[in-house]
Parts: sequence; C-alpha cells; structure tokens
Amino acid sequence: MKKTVSCGELPAAIGPYSHAAWAGEILYCSGQLGVDPGTGALVGTDIASQAKQALENISALLRSQGLSLSDVVKTMVFLSDIGDFKAFNEVYGGYFASAPPPRSCVAAAGLPLGALVEIEVIAHR
Repeated sequence: MKKTVSCGELPAAIGPYSHAAWAGEILYCSGQLGVDPGTGALVGTDIASQAKQALENISALLRSQGLSLSDVVKTMVFLSDIGDFKAFNEVYGGYFASAPPPRSCVAAAGLPLGALVEIEVIAHR
C-alpha cells in the first residue's frame, strides 16, 4: 500500500508531486534542490552551498519519517555541470562518510529554478 508524505520542514513542492511516498518499508523521496525552506530561494550560487542545503533538506525529510541518512540505500544525483563533480563529492562525502550507499550521478541539461544540483534518495525502514 502506498502512502504519500508531505514534510512541513521542506520547501513546498513546485509541481504536482509529494515530497515522498512509502511503499511498504521503502521510502521513495522526490529530488531535493538546494532551496532554503524559509525563503523558497536557492542557497548560494555555488555547488557546495546548494549541495549542502539539498542534503539538509533530505535529512529533514528522513527525520520526519523516523529515518536518517544511514537508512538511505540508493542516491541519484543530477548536476547541471559535470565539472562540479569533484566539489560536489567533497560535500557529499561529509554526509555519507561511512558505508555510503550506491549512487548514480549524471549531468542534466537543466534543473528546476536554475539549480546546480538535485538529489533524490531511496531509504529503507
């Protein structure tokens, strides 16, 4: 049975989608941008700032469901510029220091709001 999730600690969805959905013990999370939940604006103009905020948004979503980053079993990363790969990894590695989950990372022609990065995760309870 599917159960959709809306998290008040996150920026409002900018389209017709939920922040996440449970399917059994698996939580599928929508992609998160580096958007400040208080202002609804992108944080900074560099990959490090936006990546950190996106990961903080993901952490808040997981916490709202009684989970943490250690429960993440897969991540998908979309970069607007693959040249940001190294700088992104520096930030990402600080959030997934031990036993990092499998990950895909691809360059995207464009991201919502002109973001530099979008990150989605799948977690298991």
